[in-house]
Amino acid sequence: MECLSDAILNSAIAPAEPFSLGVLRHVSETELQQHSIEYTQSHAVSRNVLTVNLEDYFQVSAFSQLITEREWYRFESRLVRNTAQVLELLQRHEVTATFFVLGWIAERWPELLRDIAEAGHEIASRGFYHRALNDVCRSEFQDELSRTRELIEDATGQRVIGFRMSDGWIKPKDSWLLDVLAAENYVYDSSLCPTFWQHAATPERDFVHQLKKSPLPLWEYPISTWRCFGATVPIGGGNYFRQLPHTLLKRAVDGWHRRTNQPFVMYFHAWELDPEQPRISSAGRIARLRHYRNLDKMSWVLEDYFSRHHFSSIVNHLGLQRQIRLATNKPRPERPIQLGTKKWDRPQATESASTSKVGVTIVIPCYNEASTVPYLLNTLESVEYALLSEYRPQFIFIDDCSTDDTCELLRAVVGPKDNVTILAHDTNRGVMAAIQTGIRAAATDIVCSIDCDCSYDPHELLRMIPRLTDGVDLVTASPYHRDGKVKNVPAWRLLLSKGLSQLYRWTLPISLHTYTSCFRVYRKSSVKDLQIDDGGFLGVAELVGRLGIQGGTVVEHPATLEVRLFGESKMKTVRTIFGHLRLIAKLTRERITRRSK
Repeated sequence: MECLSDAILNSAIAPAEPFSLGVLRHVSETELQQHSIEYTQSHAVSRNVLTVNLEDYFQVSAFSQLITEREWYRFESRLVRNTAQVLELLQRHEVTATFFVLGWIAERWPELLRDIAEAGHEIASRGFYHRALNDVCRSEFQDELSRTRELIEDATGQRVIGFRMSDGWIKPKDSWLLDVLAAENYVYDSSLCPTFWQHAATPERDFVHQLKKSPLPLWEYPISTWRCFGATVPIGGGNYFRQLPHTLLKRAVDGWHRRTNQPFVMYFHAWELDPEQPRISSAGRIARLRHYRNLDKMSWVLEDYFSRHHFSSIVNHLGLQRQIRLATNKPRPERPIQLGTKKWDRPQATESASTSKVGVTIVIPCYNEASTVPYLLNTLESVEYALLSEYRPQFIFIDDCSTDDTCELLRAVVGPKDNVTILAHDTNRGVMAAIQTGIRAAATDIVCSIDCDCSYDPHELLRMIPRLTDGVDLVTASPYHRDGKVKNVPAWRLLLSKGLSQLYRWTLPISLHTYTSCFRVYRKSSVKDLQIDDGGFLGVAELVGRLGIQGGTVVEHPATLEVRLFGESKMKTVRTIFGHLRLIAKLTRERITRRSK
């Protein structure tokens, strides 16, 4: 390890000038005059600072290309259980920490934040959403900063004086963020993690320091690093703890304490203590390596550090515990109605209000989808709520003889619900057979089928159902329509699907861009008696083909197709290709035979 120069060390540990905290409301002038912050050995509560990024496993930057903020509510949240585990670990080692929290979380789990604060920890801001700084303009950042601060303060009764970026670390070009924080009366920022040569021109920023900002200075708490061969390597936690050998990092941390009396600033994420979290199977190899590798390592690594070193929160290190308390604590806020609760218990419309509405049945075929069930049900909870304004939605789940816990999970999470039916096949018959079972069991003439993995957004039914007008037998979603979209789907799959669609267009009397979509709205009376020979994926195209040969009308609706997030596709690619070719030949013969009669 390369030692830091004496000049850097001297500048880093020099006592800071007294720092006025007049920016904190509800603190008397007399108290402020008596209080100043100086970095001396007698002042420091602890030589080490611990911070926790409080976020769920699906909110991380590694998955940002697959998952947007508008989809967060669909996921099974593990935040409460993970936070409980973190709090238990900290309490056992008598450690206090600063929790950096998203406003999105503060809005949905205010009681969780209050529990954290009551356990003696500090709550600071990460902004409202988990976004890269490049994705927001200055005014939007200020608005989200203000909104998040208000939510946290209402929940905890603590003044919010600290901030950390939610996605990535601050770069030299992002200095405007520090200006905004100072203008908004924040006391400190912890968005700096000096890496490699990015901040080589300002080595003093490797340590806790004060920045001269207007109207008041701003403290900066960078993640601690190790200087090696002229480069700066982070050793302060998170992904570095999981990816790098513990023995090497432990020596680097010990070296830090030998070289300087500056606080060692460490961090981790709450989800890093959860090796059993759901896997986002569609994430790339690098993203999966970055997020899932050595999750079972983090607990014992933290145990080792906490047993060897004492840690405290940033507010404790600054000596501001009393000053951040608001003069009057607001009552514990009620948790707002939200999606993604344990039971699918969204209130339904009363009978008197729903009798005049159109009945609609939604069929969901399921086969070995245990990992998808929480995501599916959270989504359908929202879909039901949206449909209730105009329709009387009924849901039929078809378990196609799953070999995992799909059926048991459905029954456990859905519970007794008047508009939900769960049917089960005694043998695996395929997706089209499951859809047919649902269509025949439906009590309404309008029947929709959706993919269990929600690769098409089921909310699109609000626009698809009205297109089933008189004379229309089927409305089918199409990502390959000129107004449709495809997101994160492999190029080879697109080429294959578009090629098959072209062959079907040459063969069938119905010209569509997509023939294989399971996301559809049917007129039950038009399709319930169709003879479908293939019960699997081929049957989806076969239904359209037979409907077209018999003179039915199919309307195509442009939609967005996204790659599935959980589990694996049940389709066997090579077998399906040859199956489609055989089906095209069979439908061609039937069409010719029908013409000749």
